[in-house]
Amino acid sequence: MKKLLTALLLTSSILGFAQNLISNVPNRNTTSLNGVWNYIIDPYQTGFYSFHLDQYDKNEKPAKGAFFSNYHTQNKQELVEYDFDKSPTINIPSDWNSQVAELKYYEGNVWFKKSFDYNLKDKKRLFLYLGAINYKADVYLNGKKLGTHEGGFTPFNYEVTSIVQPKGNYLVIKVDNTRHKEDVPTVNTDWWNYGGITRDVTLIEEEASFVEDYTIQLKKGNKSVISGFIKINNFDASQNNISISIPELKINFKGKADAQGILNFEIPAKKISYWSPESPKLYDVTIDFNGQKLKDQIGFRTIETNEDKILLNGKPVFLRGISIHEENAKGGRANSVEDALRLLNWAKEMGCNYVRLAHYPHNENIIREADKMGIMVWEEIPVYWTVEFTNKNTYQNAEDQLTTSITRDKNRASIIIWSMANETPISEARNTFIKNLASHTRSLDNTRLISAALLTKKETIDDPIGEVLDVVAFNQYLGWYGGNLEDAEKITWKSKYNKPIVVSEFGGDAKAGFHGEKNERWTEEYQEYLYIQNLKMIEKIPHLSGTSPWILVDFRSPKRLLPGIQDGYNRKGLISNDGEKKKAFYIMQDWYLKKSKE
Repeated sequence: MKKLLTALLLTSSILGFAQNLISNVPNRNTTSLNGVWNYIIDPYQTGFYSFHLDQYDKNEKPAKGAFFSNYHTQNKQELVEYDFDKSPTINIPSDWNSQVAELKYYEGNVWFKKSFDYNLKDKKRLFLYLGAINYKADVYLNGKKLGTHEGGFTPFNYEVTSIVQPKGNYLVIKVDNTRHKEDVPTVNTDWWNYGGITRDVTLIEEEASFVEDYTIQLKKGNKSVISGFIKINNFDASQNNISISIPELKINFKGKADAQGILNFEIPAKKISYWSPESPKLYDVTIDFNGQKLKDQIGFRTIETNEDKILLNGKPVFLRGISIHEENAKGGRANSVEDALRLLNWAKEMGCNYVRLAHYPHNENIIREADKMGIMVWEEIPVYWTVEFTNKNTYQNAEDQLTTSITRDKNRASIIIWSMANETPISEARNTFIKNLASHTRSLDNTRLISAALLTKKETIDDPIGEVLDVVAFNQYLGWYGGNLEDAEKITWKSKYNKPIVVSEFGGDAKAGFHGEKNERWTEEYQEYLYIQNLKMIEKIPHLSGTSPWILVDFRSPKRLLPGIQDGYNRKGLISNDGEKKKAFYIMQDWYLKKSKE
C-alpha cells in the first residue's frame, strides 16, 4: 500500500497536480503551520530562473540558486546569494501589503519559507492544505515541487506523505500577485490586490483510506428526505462500512460505497427543525468510515423561488442585506474568526438577515459563523467587469474556482445563492460564458439559487442571462454615477422577468465626520439623502425581494485617489474603516426594521 501511495504521489508531484479538494478541514486531525515565516522579495524572479531564463524547477538537479532548494553554503568559498534564515519574517496568514510598508503597492513575486518537524506514523497519510494564496503559487516541500495553483481566493491541497520527514522540513512557496488580463479577476478591479498567503496553512493527517468529501443536505423538492453522497479517497472494497448518524433526528444510516468509492444516499427524516435566521438550528452530524469519525454541524433548510418570490422553508423571505469585502480593521485581508464576527455583528446590528460576500469566495470562517448566527449568504466568484470571455483558459479558471467554492461550502445552510459574476458587459461571448457557469453550478448543486449582479440601463431589467438565473439582481447608483435624486420617487422600473429582483448594489461615498449640506458630495448628509431617495425608488421596483447596498465598511482601493477624502479608500461604506457609523447606516437600520415587521 505504501509503495502504491508513494508512486501516486511522485507522479502527481512531477506533473504538478493538486489532489481533489478535501472538505471540512476544521474538523479533521490537523496541525497548523500558521505563524512566523521568512520571506524574500524577488521582483526579477532570481530564485526561479537562471540569468538565461531557464526555469530552475524544470531541471532534475536544480541549481543552488533556486530558492526552493533552501540551500546553505558548505564552505567559506561557496557562492550562494540568498538565505531564508537571515531574511526578514512575516506573519502568516496575512497579506504583505499591510505588514511591510515598502510592499504596500507591490505587485510581483515574494518567496516564503516555513521550517517544521513532523513525525508521521506508519500507514498514515499527510496532506498540505492551503486556504488561499493570492494569486499564483508555486509550492515546494523539501526541494520537491508539489504543484502550481492559480486563483487568489480558493483552497487547494497536495499529498506529502512520501516527502515529509521527522526533522528539518522546509516548505517554500513562491507567491506572485501580478495582475494579467486573462486572469480571474482580470487587471481592473475596485479593491486592493493583497498579495501573500492570506489564509491558513494546515497539515491534515489521515488513514490510507478516508472520507475525502461529502454532501449532506435536504433533497431538492422534499424537505423530509436528507440526501447526498460520501466520497472515499483511495477506496478499498475490503473495508466498506460507512454510517451517518444524526442523534437528534434519531438517524443512524448504514451503507456501502460503490466500486468508485462513492456512497449515494437518501434518508427519510421526521420532525426536522429547519434552519432560518430566526432559528439557526445546526445538527451534530457524524460520518463513520471503518471507525474513523468525521464530525460536522449542518443545518437543513430549503431555498427556492416561486414566480417572483424567494421562499425559505416554503415561506416568502425578503433579503435584508449588505455587501461585504474581506478586509480587517487594520486595512488588510481579513482571515480570522474575529474578523468575521466583527463584520457579521455589524450587519446584524443593521438588521440584516443576509450578506452578499463580494466579489470572490471569502474565508471559510465567515461562512461557518454565518451558519451559527442565522445570516443568509450570497457567495460569488471574481468574474468581475471585463474578464476575457472568449478565452477558454479563462473560462476553465472561473469554473475551477466555482467548483472549489461549492466543494468547500456546500454543506453550509447559510449559503442560499451562488453568484456567477458582477457587472459584466453584455456580449454573446459573455452570455455563453456565464450560462455555462450556471449550468455547471446546477450540475454540482441543485439545491441553491443562482444569480449574478447585472448592469441596467434606463430603468429596464433586461439582460439575456436573466433567462438562466433564479434571482435577477442588478447594481444601480442613482445620485452618484448619474441621475437626479430629487426625482427618485418618480422613477419607474420594469422587468422582463417574472422572477425575484434583488438590488445587489446601490450607494454613494461619504467621508466619516465630514458634514455639510445634503447636496454636497462626500458629506455624510449627502450619503444619507442618497439613501433616503434611493429607498423611495427601490420600494416601487416590481418583484422586489431584497437589497444589499454597497457597502458595509470603507475598503482600500488604488482606484480611489482624491486627497483628503478617499486617500486610497472607497468611501461607500456605511461604516468607516475606523469603525465609525455614518448617518446612512441608521437609514438602512430603520428601513430594515420596518421590512422585518411586514
